[in-house]
Amino acid sequence: MTINAVLLAVVIMLGLSLARVHVVLSLLIGALAGGLIAGLGMTDTLNAFQEGIRNGAQIALSYALLGAFAVAIAHSGLPQSLAGAVIKRIDAGGTSGMIKYMLFAGLVTMSCFSQNLIPIHIAFIPLLVPPLLLAFNRMHIDRRLIACLITFGLVTTYMFIPYGFGDIYLNQIMLKNVGEAGIDVSNISVTKAMAIPALGMLVGLLVAVFISYRKPRQYQQLAIDKQARDAVVEKDALSKTAAGAQTQSKLKTIVALIAIVTAFVVQLYTDSLLLGSMFGFGVFMATGVVKWRDADTVFNDGIKLMAMIGFIMITAQGFAEVMKATEQIQPLVDGAASLFAGNKAMAAFIMLLIGLIVTMGIGSSFSTIPILAAIYVPLCISLGFSPLATVAIIGTAGALGDAGSPASDSTLGPTSGLNVDGQHDHIKDSVVPTFIHYNIPLLVFGWIAAMVL
Repeated sequence: MTINAVLLAVVIMLGLSLARVHVVLSLLIGALAGGLIAGLGMTDTLNAFQEGIRNGAQIALSYALLGAFAVAIAHSGLPQSLAGAVIKRIDAGGTSGMIKYMLFAGLVTMSCFSQNLIPIHIAFIPLLVPPLLLAFNRMHIDRRLIACLITFGLVTTYMFIPYGFGDIYLNQIMLKNVGEAGIDVSNISVTKAMAIPALGMLVGLLVAVFISYRKPRQYQQLAIDKQARDAVVEKDALSKTAAGAQTQSKLKTIVALIAIVTAFVVQLYTDSLLLGSMFGFGVFMATGVVKWRDADTVFNDGIKLMAMIGFIMITAQGFAEVMKATEQIQPLVDGAASLFAGNKAMAAFIMLLIGLIVTMGIGSSFSTIPILAAIYVPLCISLGFSPLATVAIIGTAGALGDAGSPASDSTLGPTSGLNVDGQHDHIKDSVVPTFIHYNIPLLVFGWIAAMVL
């Protein structure tokens, strides 16, 4: 196992990622190293890599259209309207505990919706969170808790509910790669497989809300707070003095809601996130909320928003294809199986722990799955894990490390909204809290799922 090409390729890729080499380059270099160590030669290695890239093209295109849809929603003003409504509700109702928990519930709900019902990923955070900092500061809410609330919605929803980004993660990536690796997935319920790990995420959230960060925390009232309040006041003044502008704003909000419903229904009936995003974007264009002359700009901004994660996923597919071409996965599996000596409990824990390390390095659970599936599926079969338990192990191993990775959208997103006034440190206030509250329970509950399913 010490000279296995697959193992060395993963170690090289992970080492480069942890050394802050860009993930795309780390995957590419790791794939080339694995192919050359296995004796494939440069030509065959590149051919295998390019074949994998073709397999990831549809996923990347789905992300591009999702980005365009997200920018169109922002263009409609819906996120800003939601933030303004929340601040006015707090102004009317004081700072009671009920208002605070309603705010928490709203943030979790919006985070969940951003993955499934309104699939705009982290695009809502810099639009919705900064205007709410005024409310957070007035209520002395610990921003580490806000980071945990948002990250819970970003991660739990896609790893449990097979719609939107959950459809990409669970169906288009995980089940697809598990099936290609040798398991019949036609009758597997991903929701059932991931229910216990998702419960672990919920436990972590409750600990953060009611134990870790329930005490008040003081923040300075900096310029951003005044800007947030001025924006709300200005909006109220405009709405009172310009009925036409108010009507137009309401119209855009209605159109945004119609577009969201359209995207969800199309996705539900066609089982295609690509078509859902396209039809949703089409509603914005057909109604004039996104002008024809602005369509190119909005679409390009959306592609930029999601381009990086699309490139990472494409490269990860190429990496996985090279690993398969080396024909050294089976020897690695055989060696690992003999090392575990049939101990399923130890094997499950080690596989989850490796998933945590790999995802922490890459920063994307979506990109981790193709790598893990190629190695874990044969290993799980040899150790006697059921198909459902295998899916639970791989799905949890991929999600582990998404919360708590410095390079993950699930931590970078909350920081982008909470640190606009310079009072929220990315590592201490986003990475460490989410790592503690989600990776530890996810590791425990994922292990339980592997043992009982």
